[in-house]
Amino acid sequence: MRKIIVFNVISLDGYHTGPGNDVSVMFPMMGKVFDTYNAGLLRATDVHLVGRVSYELFQSFWPKVTENPDSGEYTAEQKEISKAGQAVSTIVVSDTLTGNPPGIRIIRRADAYEQIAELKRQTGKDILITGSRTLWNDLLAHGLIDEIHLMIGNLLLGEGVPAFVGKPDVTLRLHKIRRWDDSDNALLHYEVLHGSA
Repeated sequence: MRKIIVFNVISLDGYHTGPGNDVSVMFPMMGKVFDTYNAGLLRATDVHLVGRVSYELFQSFWPKVTENPDSGEYTAEQKEISKAGQAVSTIVVSDTLTGNPPGIRIIRRADAYEQIAELKRQTGKDILITGSRTLWNDLLAHGLIDEIHLMIGNLLLGEGVPAFVGKPDVTLRLHKIRRWDDSDNALLHYEVLHGSA
């Protein structure tokens, strides 16, 4: 069975974004290590599952990188993510996204649990969720998330949108801790234990 893997950067004090869902406060914690790790996860998956807000945020940036691969405006790591992202299909879970964006599958929330559970049963590589806090917290509470990779940044925000919603009834097992010599970030990789574990 395919796994659903969540990857996000969070502040040292546990925030997913700043006040008012301001993602720009997270940018100083991103960079080469974040981008390289993200690209590696994308290469190991064949589906990128996102919510509408994250989808629209990604659409405001990544197509420009794809359209301008020789531009000096983007880092080698950003170009690597862009290339890896082109090889995966995108599914957006949303009730408000309209139209038929090319190459994008839309799942409505009422159908999400059933369709995502079916997607996990299909053959293929794993499924990656980035950003999309509301979506992954909901799927975590419904037993559909298998791994959580949290890159802990070196900033304290003091306020903002917390990474976790409520207290889902899940058990997490720390699988790996990773750090990089050229970064003040650390990665915590957890497995979500299902059933009676």
